[in-house]
Amino acid sequence: MRLNKSNMILKFIFQILFLLVFASFFSACTNQQDAKPGPSEDTDKQNVPPSKPEETWKLPIEIPEGEFYKVGGWLSDHQLLYITNLEQSSSVHLYNLLTGNSELLYTSEVPIVTLQISPSKKNILIQTSPSTYEGQVTILTPEGSEIIKQSFTSYELAFEWNPLNESEILISSFNEDWTFQMLLLDIEQRKTTELSIPQPFIKWLGKEEVAYLNWDETSPSLFAPLLLKKLNSETEEVIFTDVLQFAAYHDILMTVTVKDKEKLLAAYTFYNENKQELFSFSIPHLTMFSGWLVPYYDFNEKNGKFITLKPLKSVEADAYTEGFELVSYDINSGNNNSILQGLKNEPVLLSPSGEAALYGNRFEKIINIKTKELLELVEK
Repeated sequence: MRLNKSNMILKFIFQILFLLVFASFFSACTNQQDAKPGPSEDTDKQNVPPSKPEETWKLPIEIPEGEFYKVGGWLSDHQLLYITNLEQSSSVHLYNLLTGNSELLYTSEVPIVTLQISPSKKNILIQTSPSTYEGQVTILTPEGSEIIKQSFTSYELAFEWNPLNESEILISSFNEDWTFQMLLLDIEQRKTTELSIPQPFIKWLGKEEVAYLNWDETSPSLFAPLLLKKLNSETEEVIFTDVLQFAAYHDILMTVTVKDKEKLLAAYTFYNENKQELFSFSIPHLTMFSGWLVPYYDFNEKNGKFITLKPLKSVEADAYTEGFELVSYDINSGNNNSILQGLKNEPVLLSPSGEAALYGNRFEKIINIKTKELLELVEK
């Protein structure tokens, strides 16, 4: 009897130990499941730049009031400025692609014609048109506070920020007959100075240097010499001859010229600040009655990526119907990458990181460069 009783006691102890071990194992599994982050924890991290924008962009934009006019540009990788019109007034809104929220930034009682964001994203230029022959320029902070407002007697205005000194903006003020004045607006000093420059479309090449194509109006040509001029000097210097178009960035100069004697290809060449060639590529070009068509392009200095819309062959522009290919070129490695095909020749604007681009005549579309997707920003 004592043996049976001992066996029963041992059996009972083993059962208790088994239950305790099982309970501990089950508790551990339960704790591991509870330790996994829930979906809400992931979605709350909306300030972190997306690794896959198309999975987190909140689109389309819901227009809070009025009618969508156009997108003005990038304020950051996930923030856009867009304009709406309501009767005779215009408003600027800040849209967050990650949260889907719109914030009213600025309201004008007269229509907004132009919105430009400075290269560093620290200032916003608003051009309004109170009347046919008046242009009003307002400079805002990114929060929408007014820094300066000034009116110009003008039929049309064109602007060029100084990327090395953003308190300065070159303003080309056109009359109705397209004669013009070249002005320098100093935001910090709150003054405007008239400059003596023979061409209206100029670019900054340095803190006090500008470049422009010196077209000869008496002898029309496809190409013109590219000149360098210091603002405090009357002397000019020829940088390159026979240039069709050019663009200038902080430390990069890009020219569009002819590639071959037959003029079948357009050559895009990039130079450093010492005018030494860094990279060059060629694409077909389209001819027009007055010259060549240079498709829209943009350049991201941060990663050295240049994107352009490329025609598939060289023909007359009016007869061309095969669409454009959006291609990215890396000026550092020389590699190129096809992004999208069958597009129209419409403006493109890269985001600060270069991972996305606004596209369209009103920047009403957005392109994910990595996934090569084209999405609508606003419902049609």
